[in-house]
Amino acid sequence: LVQSSSITTSVLTPFVGLGVIQLEQMLPLTLGANIGTTITGLLAAMVSDNVDALQVALCHLFFNISGIVIWYPIPIMRRIPLRGARALGRATRRSRLVPPIYIIVVFFVIPLLLLGLSSLFMQKTVGFTVLGSFLVIGVVLGIARFIWWWKKQEGLQKCLACLDRRQAMSDAKASLPEDMQFLKSKVAQLVEHTGLPEDEEAGDAQKGSDGTAEEVAAENEEVAVEDKEE
Repeated sequence: LVQSSSITTSVLTPFVGLGVIQLEQMLPLTLGANIGTTITGLLAAMVSDNVDALQVALCHLFFNISGIVIWYPIPIMRRIPLRGARALGRATRRSRLVPPIYIIVVFFVIPLLLLGLSSLFMQKTVGFTVLGSFLVIGVVLGIARFIWWWKKQEGLQKCLACLDRRQAMSDAKASLPEDMQFLKSKVAQLVEHTGLPEDEEAGDAQKGSDGTAEEVAAENEEVAVEDKEE
C-alpha cells in the first residue's frame, strides 16, 4: 500500500522519451499514482489518533481527486496538461536550465508567495490586511503584465532565442578541447606535408624578416650617401 508517485513518474518519463508509450497513455497512470501516494499519509494519520493529521491527509486525497475530475474526464481540458508537458519537453531540449527554473518557480516561489499572502490576511489586523491587499493587486498586475509581454511583445520568441544562445555557448565550450585537438592534428599534417619542422619554418621566417630589415637599412644608407655627394 505504500506507494510513491515520484518513482512512478520517474519510471514512466524515460519510456515516453523512448517512444515505448505515448504521452496520452502516461497521463492516466500519473493521475492514478497521485491518488495512490495519498494512501501513505492517510494510513499514518489513521493510526496517529490526531484529528488534524487526518484532516490534512483527507485534504491531500480530495485535492488530487478534484484535480483528476477537472483535468481528465473532459477531452478539451485533458489537452491542457498534455500541451504543457510537450512545451516543457521542447524547452528542455533547448536548454538544461529549464527544469531547475521550473522546479524553483512552481515548487518554491509560488507556494511561498501564496503562503506569505495568506499569512498576512490571517493576522486579523487592519495594517496587515491593507498590505496584503496591495500585494495581491501588485501580483495580479505583474501577472497581467507578464502575459501581455509573453503574448503581445514576443516574449516567447525572446526567451527561446536566449535559450538557444546559451545552449550554443555551452556546446561551444564543451567541444572546445576536441576542436583544439583537431586543429593541432591538422597543423601537424600540414607540417608533415611541407617536410619542414615547425622550428625550421619559424627560423626561416625570422631569417627572412632579418634579411628584409638589412636590405631596407642598406638602401637607406645608399640614399644618405647620395644626398651628401650632391
